[in-house]
Amino acid sequence: MNLSAVSKKLWCVHKLLILLLTPLLLLPLVFTLPEKEGRCLYVVILMAVYWCTEALPLAVTAMLPVCLFPTLGILPSKKVCPQYFLETNFLFLSGLVMASSIEEWGLHRRIALKVLTIVGVKPAWLILGMMLTSSFLSMWLSNTATTAMMLPIATAILESLFGDLETLKEKCKEHQEPDNEVLNGPSSVKLHSLPSEHTEKQMLSIEGPDVEEQSDQRSVEEIRTESAYQMKVWKGFLICIPYAASIGGTATLTGTAPNLILIGQLKSYFPDCDAINFGSWFAFAFPLMLIFLFVGWLWIAFLHGGLNTRLCITRSDHRAAAEVRARTMIEDDYKKLGPINFAEGAISFFFVMFAVLLFTRDPKFVPGWSVFFKKGYVSDAVTGVIIVSILFFFPSQKPSLSWWLDPQASNTPYVPLLSWKKAQDSVPWNIILLLGGGFAMAKGCEESGLASWIGGHLQPLAEVPPAAAVMLITAFLACFTEFASNTATIIIFLPVIAELAIHVSINPLYFMIPATVGCSYAFMLPVSTPPNSIAFASGHLMVKDMVKTGFVMNILGILCVSLAMNTWGVAMFDLKSYPEWAHPINKTLTDVHLSHLALNATL
Repeated sequence: MNLSAVSKKLWCVHKLLILLLTPLLLLPLVFTLPEKEGRCLYVVILMAVYWCTEALPLAVTAMLPVCLFPTLGILPSKKVCPQYFLETNFLFLSGLVMASSIEEWGLHRRIALKVLTIVGVKPAWLILGMMLTSSFLSMWLSNTATTAMMLPIATAILESLFGDLETLKEKCKEHQEPDNEVLNGPSSVKLHSLPSEHTEKQMLSIEGPDVEEQSDQRSVEEIRTESAYQMKVWKGFLICIPYAASIGGTATLTGTAPNLILIGQLKSYFPDCDAINFGSWFAFAFPLMLIFLFVGWLWIAFLHGGLNTRLCITRSDHRAAAEVRARTMIEDDYKKLGPINFAEGAISFFFVMFAVLLFTRDPKFVPGWSVFFKKGYVSDAVTGVIIVSILFFFPSQKPSLSWWLDPQASNTPYVPLLSWKKAQDSVPWNIILLLGGGFAMAKGCEESGLASWIGGHLQPLAEVPPAAAVMLITAFLACFTEFASNTATIIIFLPVIAELAIHVSINPLYFMIPATVGCSYAFMLPVSTPPNSIAFASGHLMVKDMVKTGFVMNILGILCVSLAMNTWGVAMFDLKSYPEWAHPINKTLTDVHLSHLALNATL
């Protein structure tokens, strides 16, 4: 058997080999390091390897602390298991349930089409509209659901602008020069593999012959140039949606899992820290999201041909005719939705109430409504669960007094805004287990002393200026999460970053917030995030397209985070002073201070 055959067979069982060999290779940690710290580090690295290689499903790996922490003497079971359903998980669950009700009644599609009718149909404005819509929806829906919903809408608009993708590719192949092969992106997956409802395209196809006739009158060079431009714009549309969804998820605590990991680990390490809640995080992260969206839009529109003189000058040519068709298609799609019905209005009301109540509970800069309750009793989780519970009994049809008075009226049971079956099918329970695994790991690191042990070995990093450290942390995690789940990444590194901040006497939030946000900035590879994978599976993007666009997006993200942390972040969270709630360093300083006093008294 030759080497090639052996390597293929090994690759077929590589996950099983990782699963079996990793625990054996890591055994020296248990015997060479301090007892509790070594055993905890063994579990942490084992889980990190399983998460990064996906040798086990992510959720299954997240449950390993339940069996390993008690059996290795790190943490008793009664302390491990409660970590899997903390109040942070309930906040996340309430956000997911609200999102499923929005999807159930199609409110997200109405919002998307309305935004697109407002921004206009020139490619740069449409890219901006797609990014604004995707980012807003991903603040409340999952990034994956947002991308899956927006891509078919983008596909319909693109086909009304440029015609069928396969026809466009044939034009490029027919009229293309050898040095422009990058536009030929080989693809075996058709764009229509995504679910869509594009019956309006057939209605607009009657205009097709006129467009083809017009294109035939142009020179070969004009056709080649126009086809290349259209392919670039097509790529820009496909690539901007997953990027905007990832950016938008950072704006709210419930928008993406790493934000909730941050809250959970803050409560575990620093129980007295109340600096971050839904309102304060939104006040910090929403302006950051807007700035990053704007600079990201400029880069994507510039790279993919959207920024040109047509933004300011109106011309009458074949592009203008295509833009008219696209506008007609968007407006027709929006009209087909009809007037907003009772269910959509009710969902809109509860959605706004959900956001407003979370934001105003304790916004920090003014007293919130939580002052009317006993201090510390009402959290964001309580608010979220109250609102989403109403969805399960509030009627989806307008109540009518005449129905009660008319004996001939149909006696059909009323339908609530959301059924438990729909919520159960929509909620990604594996992510909730993943959150719990992160909290359990953090608890084990804290109780075993591993976090302090690692922090002590990071003391040389105290020489790095804090502002530079913020950029390095953000850059490192943004790169690491290109190859691993963002949730797994932040679970692994956040305890280490917290201890680093403590040992260099820096406000822990100054390092932990950029680390959390940086984990969502994975733009370079299709495997980095599910939204990237969905866009790549559309069949037109190549890896080099995502790397070229995503590399600059990563740099822009790092710069934006650094700007936010060193401007309004400093003012909001008082990052220049070491907080009292960061008890480990305070306790150490207090002990040192008391020992000095005792020594002076003795002398």
